[in-house]
Amino acid sequence: MARAAKPKPTKTLEQTLWEAADKLRGNQEPSEYKHVVLGLVFLKYISDRFEERRATLEAELAAEGIKPERLSDFLEDRDEYTSHNVFWVPELARWGYIQSVAKQPEIGQQIDQAMDLIEKENPSLRGVLPRNYGRDGLDKRRLGELVDLIGSIGFTETDDHGADDVLGRVYEYFLGQFAGKETGKDAGAFYTPRWVVKLLVEMLEPYKGRVYDPAAGSGGMFVQSAEFVKAHGGKRTDISVYGQEFTDTTWKLAKMNLALRGIEADMGPRSADSFTEDLHPDLRADFVIANPPFNQKEWWSPKLEGDPRWKYGTPAEGKAGSNFAWVQHFIYHLAPKGTAGFVLANGSLTDKSGTNAQIRRGLVEDDIVDCIVSLPDKLFFNTGISVSLWFVSKDRHGNGHRERRGEVLFIDARKLGTLISRKLRKLTDDDIQKIAGIYHAWRNHEGGYQDVAGFAKAAKLDEIEKHDFVLTPGRYVGTEEAEIEDEPIEERIERLTAELFAEFERGHELEDEVRRRLGALKQ
Repeated sequence: MARAAKPKPTKTLEQTLWEAADKLRGNQEPSEYKHVVLGLVFLKYISDRFEERRATLEAELAAEGIKPERLSDFLEDRDEYTSHNVFWVPELARWGYIQSVAKQPEIGQQIDQAMDLIEKENPSLRGVLPRNYGRDGLDKRRLGELVDLIGSIGFTETDDHGADDVLGRVYEYFLGQFAGKETGKDAGAFYTPRWVVKLLVEMLEPYKGRVYDPAAGSGGMFVQSAEFVKAHGGKRTDISVYGQEFTDTTWKLAKMNLALRGIEADMGPRSADSFTEDLHPDLRADFVIANPPFNQKEWWSPKLEGDPRWKYGTPAEGKAGSNFAWVQHFIYHLAPKGTAGFVLANGSLTDKSGTNAQIRRGLVEDDIVDCIVSLPDKLFFNTGISVSLWFVSKDRHGNGHRERRGEVLFIDARKLGTLISRKLRKLTDDDIQKIAGIYHAWRNHEGGYQDVAGFAKAAKLDEIEKHDFVLTPGRYVGTEEAEIEDEPIEERIERLTAELFAEFERGHELEDEVRRRLGALKQ
């Protein structure tokens, strides 16, 4: 008897769209094509929202007995749209018009014109939308086919998850796929995988207050925070969002992403460096949530000498120093009862060089380090190295939490996660709940916390001191220690070379001291 063929897995809407869009990429680099596709997704979405509001308005006017010849005056009244949080879309920027000229050679110029018109009519989008659809290097036939493809998405059509979720799934899936396709050191830097963001948010629980991300990328931390609030019965307006982003194109991407979700965010008037041009100097946030760039080589500027952010010591000027510059930047921007959760390279847990070790020790002794979580490798699109999550709190016995003074929770989650490809692993919802659950049981004393051998241990300050303030969870929970070989090989060589040269220097100093003392004996 013939075996029945396995049914092929059904592709999701976002998978189907991505595969079709990727085929149309042609010779475009993913970093460039990203803006082409996501710009059109944005244009289609706001046009759909506009047309939906227009249809509703028309039905309302008809019910009121407005004569057909007077309808157009009301239907073109921009206040009827903006008062309902709908962007005003001029006639030549509406998707119906764009679709009608999709097969014409000047389709690129028509899209550029549409972006210009929308920005002029909506101040919050000024300087944000992508241009250059009319450039010579962009195949206009493929561009027209891409317009047709994106035209097939009905963003305001109701499905099982609601219209906003259709848009969110498509947009986030495309961001993730582009991050996976790009190559080079900075590939994927604009995007933190959803499972990492979700874990941070589930542990921080930003129900209400000011949320800040000074390395905002495409805005994923804010999107997930807003979804968390909504899922727990709150409103998106329960949180105020503040962010900053260094790369101009990514800053624009974040503005588009947040506008699509209806999230009002203060991202500053432009892109800027959070260290040398802090756009929110007076902000003290209830929650800081971030995935800052790892091991930045050229972050230092002489103007940062003596900066008030360096409470625990001036960070070293090299790559490792940038990690502790970020940590102190986060802490500086916390409100008196605020909590921060962020991603750091594993080397920051063990680095014993100069001021980096001094800063880490100061953080522990000042009793603001709440929890350290070692994560599995391969969680990020742009690097296979393992990373850790840090949680620091300015008021560890306030906010209704059980006092946990003089104690740090260590969680070793390296064995969790599921491979979804050879190079990429994801954390499942069960993984996220396992990590977040034990953290909340410890912090809030929910149901009584107990150490779990090989997974979680609450360590006292004196135990951490015995380990020379190294914060690798494996040292405390009873599993093999996570080694620093999680660093890329070139960075490991550079670090070990620097440490070796430092030992040579100390050897020379010791030799000079011996010579000096021997000389004194001869006199």
